[in-house]
Amino acid sequence: MLDIKFIRENKELVAQAAKNKNRDIDVEEILRLAEERKRLRTELDSINQRRKEAANARDNALGTQLKIDLEDLEKQYAEVDKQFVAAMIRVPNIYSVDTPVGKDENDNKVLRQWGEIPKFDFTPKEHDEIGKNLGIIDTETAANISGSRFSYIKGDLVLLQFALVQFVLRILVEKGFTPVIPPVFVKPAVQNRMARFLTPEDHYMFPNDDLMLIGSAEHTLGPIYMDKILEEKDLPIRLAGYSTAFRREAGTYGKDTNGILRQHQFDKLEMESFTLPEDSLQEQEFLVGIQEHILQSLKLPYQVVIVSTGDMGFPDYRQIDIETWMPGQNKYRETHSADLTGNFQSRRLNARVKRADGSIEPVHMNDATAFAAGRTLIAIIENYQQADGSVKVPEVLIPYMNGLSEMKAK
Repeated sequence: MLDIKFIRENKELVAQAAKNKNRDIDVEEILRLAEERKRLRTELDSINQRRKEAANARDNALGTQLKIDLEDLEKQYAEVDKQFVAAMIRVPNIYSVDTPVGKDENDNKVLRQWGEIPKFDFTPKEHDEIGKNLGIIDTETAANISGSRFSYIKGDLVLLQFALVQFVLRILVEKGFTPVIPPVFVKPAVQNRMARFLTPEDHYMFPNDDLMLIGSAEHTLGPIYMDKILEEKDLPIRLAGYSTAFRREAGTYGKDTNGILRQHQFDKLEMESFTLPEDSLQEQEFLVGIQEHILQSLKLPYQVVIVSTGDMGFPDYRQIDIETWMPGQNKYRETHSADLTGNFQSRRLNARVKRADGSIEPVHMNDATAFAAGRTLIAIIENYQQADGSVKVPEVLIPYMNGLSEMKAK
């Protein structure tokens, strides 16, 4: 959430940022509600003071009238406050000066590329065909049992996924991250404070329990310091959360239906960090550096992309995506994201830091993908496929595979 003082002093900037993020807000109405709310608060304080004075003077008649006036004002204030909060939570974060202004993903800008696109002496297959032939991906049985966009991951591919978990966790622990297995359920009110609550159609909701399933470990990692004050000396705090994630994939009917690219359920290792404001941009670059190190270690070609205003997330100040080359599809596909939200989420969460001088301010937050299992497995399968249908295991993962260096049909 943006500070109302910031909105008041930068109303044109805020309005333009919302427009470029394809969000419809009325800044003038927000400022009007803020002033009305402030006026009513002042009147309430004044009446409360007058009630104390009337009580001290034992003026019962005046005290009774002031009580009636107070009740009426409290109702007015509650209604205006409700409208003000509802308007404020619809205001997206502003964006960084280097964020491209654009309507959608077509306006994203490639910053750099790494690795050579592999050349095959055969026509490379897509991961779903390879996985089916090797008996390591079964979407047909899953469709009969659970429906579309679910899968069984089996055999050597399960070993490969947990090899990835161990390999990446080792890197993150060495970088100072604390491993966490977080809850996969979150209260909708908390998700709203994270500014990641879209619509009920996008999430798996359990209204009888006042819970919803998370779409990423960040959704329960981010609020871990909600309503708490951190000490400056303890920052940065870096968490690595491994969890299953759940997404309805609303609005993607008919899109990426084959294989395990776009699933309702998938596993993911997520990075979440809490830093001082002056360190948050550098922290995002640090997280992107880790993502690149992981992909380079796996020898997977990729490109780093800065996301445009029309494609970036509601709370994001700056969003960097990494797209990994998928030979079977003959194109780059998104596998990683790194979101700098600054103090936007922390204001809503009331997560703060106490400086050495005693001052208190919102902490800055970053979240980033370490790896999304499905998409990373796809990249490995397609880039490491062999003419005979087998798939080699990336060299750095072999020590975690009990020596297995190749996935073959059994």
